[in-house]
Amino acid sequence: VDRGKTGRVLKVLVKENRAIVEGINMVSKSTKPNATHPQGGIIKKEASIHVSNLNPLDPKTGKPTRIGRRIGSEGTLVRYSKKSGEEIK
Repeated sequence: VDRGKTGRVLKVLVKENRAIVEGINMVSKSTKPNATHPQGGIIKKEASIHVSNLNPLDPKTGKPTRIGRRIGSEGTLVRYSKKSGEEIK
């Protein structure tokens, strides 16, 4: 349903290999009235998705790409886009 959509990663759940992405995998939660939501009712929020379903965007084209690693100019390991060869920060 959310295939092809892009969003900002809000939180990474490292132990579970999952991530919460802004505006992706929205679920409806029923809540009772409380201090933050005095009305209660149904609230939409993001649910986590598996990290294998995420792809970083190519800095040059803005399209999804795989990443590789190589030694950078300072001798440190840097990530780069497999499609364009551009460095990913």
